[in-house]
Amino acid sequence: MRVIFIGASSLTQMTAQVLIRRKYDVVIVERDKEKIADISEEFDCGFIHGDGTRPDLLRELNPTATDILFCFMGGDQANLIAALVGRSLGCQRVFLKIDDPDFEHVAIELGLHDVILPNRTTSRYLADLIEGQDMLSLSAMIKGEARVMSFVVQEGLTGPFAALQLPKATRVVCLYREQELILPDEECTLKLDDEVIIITYQKHLETISEQLSTLHQ
Repeated sequence: MRVIFIGASSLTQMTAQVLIRRKYDVVIVERDKEKIADISEEFDCGFIHGDGTRPDLLRELNPTATDILFCFMGGDQANLIAALVGRSLGCQRVFLKIDDPDFEHVAIELGLHDVILPNRTTSRYLADLIEGQDMLSLSAMIKGEARVMSFVVQEGLTGPFAALQLPKATRVVCLYREQELILPDEECTLKLDDEVIIITYQKHLETISEQLSTLHQ
């Protein structure tokens, strides 16, 4: 499996070390030439000096043959741009790190569903530990072909969930309305700006994204 990291951040370095030990083909793209020189001897992987938000650079890395693109630079805006460019060039799956929660909705509205918010994840985990809870992460429970995705309700998507006409093997897990958790029943309707979490099969993800885009237009 081929994995590309944009930005040689501490998160990149920790994740890359694990993947390298597991025999993944890893490439790290970094703007800072001195940083590459400092860490290159520690990593048995490829390094590219350059701006990972540039389409010409990503195109040279053969994105259609890339299984996963991680956008782990220091700035949220740069990660959003790199993720959009990588997706447009054919990377099979794109993850991006966001520090400011205000950008999460932006990412979801742009169809970037694999968003990592380290600060929020860590703070919730620590709060649960203080209360004596050690919750099993959702990612550990999603197995096989099951996938979880989210979308923000925009114009054209409001109303009964059934009206979206998504694949039958798709279920609403929950939704957030003004930051409040709602466990929907059969009579629940979607309202503007709701964030909806659904579970489905991996094979349906592209169809769902296209259907939502069509209804929004």
